[in-house]
Amino acid sequence: MMKIIKPLILATLLLAVTSVAAQAQDYTIRATANSNENDEDYDGLIVFKNYVESASNGAIGVELFIGTQLCSKGAECLQGIADGSIDVYISTSGGAAGIFPYVQILDLPYLMSDDRIAEHVLSGDFTRELREIALEDSDDKIRLMTIGNTGGWRNFANTKRRVQNPEDMSGLKIRTVVADLPQELVKALGASPTPIPWPELFTSFQTGVVEGSKNGITDIMGMKFPDAGLQYVTLDGHAYMGALWWMNNEKFLSMPDDLKKIVVDGFYQLQQATFASPKRKSIQAYADFVAGGGDLYVPTPEEKEAFKEAASPVYDWFKSNIDGGEEVFDAFTSAIAEAEDNVNGGRDRDIE
Repeated sequence: MMKIIKPLILATLLLAVTSVAAQAQDYTIRATANSNENDEDYDGLIVFKNYVESASNGAIGVELFIGTQLCSKGAECLQGIADGSIDVYISTSGGAAGIFPYVQILDLPYLMSDDRIAEHVLSGDFTRELREIALEDSDDKIRLMTIGNTGGWRNFANTKRRVQNPEDMSGLKIRTVVADLPQELVKALGASPTPIPWPELFTSFQTGVVEGSKNGITDIMGMKFPDAGLQYVTLDGHAYMGALWWMNNEKFLSMPDDLKKIVVDGFYQLQQATFASPKRKSIQAYADFVAGGGDLYVPTPEEKEAFKEAASPVYDWFKSNIDGGEEVFDAFTSAIAEAEDNVNGGRDRDIE
């Protein structure tokens, strides 16, 4: 008789625990990233999910949809955020530029000098200013939660020759996204911008449709572009690959303040994870690139300054052609100046 009662008691207890857990989960966050499980975006979401679920003691559950299960393109995914079918989505600046063109500020070249400056800027009030602008432009539907990183820094890479200065870019057919700003940058450097969908890029290198790109090393190696002839990488670091994390504003505002705080802290944890992940992954990626015969060139400070000077017309283009561009540009450059003072001041004290 006891052999029958014990399983019944166990089953009853398990049912009770499951019922309590189900009742405890008051909110479910549906989060998506159009990437894969080897990507920094996925790393960030895992950290976010773990933190939010544990810190809320199960009151918030996070469901992850990696790839294109919920949506496949920036505009479509952001529309999902606006209508509430998606709660959290990560976009690049190019992916969000069609709706929020001023986020292309993150693609302006040679403004942020290194990781410490970029992380300081994106962890501060500049991101909050962008949040307010995006909320106003989306009728309070799309909320920018944080800006992390997805892939490190953009560098120029090509199939033809080593690029040491802007003159070496002349005539190269460089793959860009459809957004205007990257095309303006390529033209300013004397090369030819050629919009090509990401899935077609490998074949485009093989056939010579394009001869170069502007990507991070983890993307270059992850897509096996050296096998298609991409053998020259110049570490000019022209743009920090910002990742914009969006949330449905109504879902966020529907939570009590204690849970809002947990979500905000969860995005901080996510941001820190995405800051760190590309640094670790790029070590092996660079080693593999060189081991495969790739040419990796680090410009001198003078050469990098020449790149910045050649690209400077893009700043005026942004301020003149993007609604609110001058305001956002001023806010961004002010945040960079403040970050430089803070970081350099701390660095000076550290080496005394």
